[in-house]
Amino acid sequence: MGGYIMQLQDFSVNDGEGIRTIIFMAGCPLRCAWCSNPEGQTLRNPMTRWAEAGEIIEHIRHQAIFYRSSGGGVTFSGGEATAQPDFLAELAGELYDEGFDLAIETCGFFSFDRLRPTLLKMGRIFMDLKCLDSAKHRAFTGVDNGLILKNLSKTAALGVPMTIRIPTILGVNATDEDMAAAFDFIAGSCRGASLELLPYHRYGEAKYAQLGLRAPGSEFGTPSPEQLERWLGMARERGIETVSFK
Repeated sequence: MGGYIMQLQDFSVNDGEGIRTIIFMAGCPLRCAWCSNPEGQTLRNPMTRWAEAGEIIEHIRHQAIFYRSSGGGVTFSGGEATAQPDFLAELAGELYDEGFDLAIETCGFFSFDRLRPTLLKMGRIFMDLKCLDSAKHRAFTGVDNGLILKNLSKTAALGVPMTIRIPTILGVNATDEDMAAAFDFIAGSCRGASLELLPYHRYGEAKYAQLGLRAPGSEFGTPSPEQLERWLGMARERGIETVSFK
């Protein structure tokens, strides 16, 4: 079995414990207006390629010494890793059986019943929560957030270590009201999940030119460290553990 990927990134230390290889899988059901990996929105474009599962697994085996010496492993990312569920299941199943620590980063827009066996193989699940307001979510991502909110709650109930990530963006969700709503949801419906705030950045804008796309506009901004710390404090007041993998 095979599928479309953007790249395999070795020696990452930002997306899980220890030294990791990130498998950037292509395809995504969302169209976030601020997306930093636009090449991951579609399966086929000049910045993606087809890869056999065996090729990827062999690559991971060659990196094993780095994972074992650092407590690291493999993280599935994207794009959206769950956009190719059969390819993901094949890779996760083989790597899990070989004893590799696995993590996944997901937007949460997937069939829970289909993904449940794969999610249970993960050592940590990172899932996005962009905003609670459904109309705003649809305006900025192209989809309603109803399925995502259900999957957040169901995934938290699996008992797998889970970190909810909020991309924190001025002009989208970086207000006290939006953050309070998100934290109330996490505290009430995702017990045990930790929280990481991801401040907006513009690192991926060069990719838009390569793909002939319009880059995100100036309406999006990065919160100050003081704003981020205030929101983290609000989360802690609700009993939510705050973490940083960056």
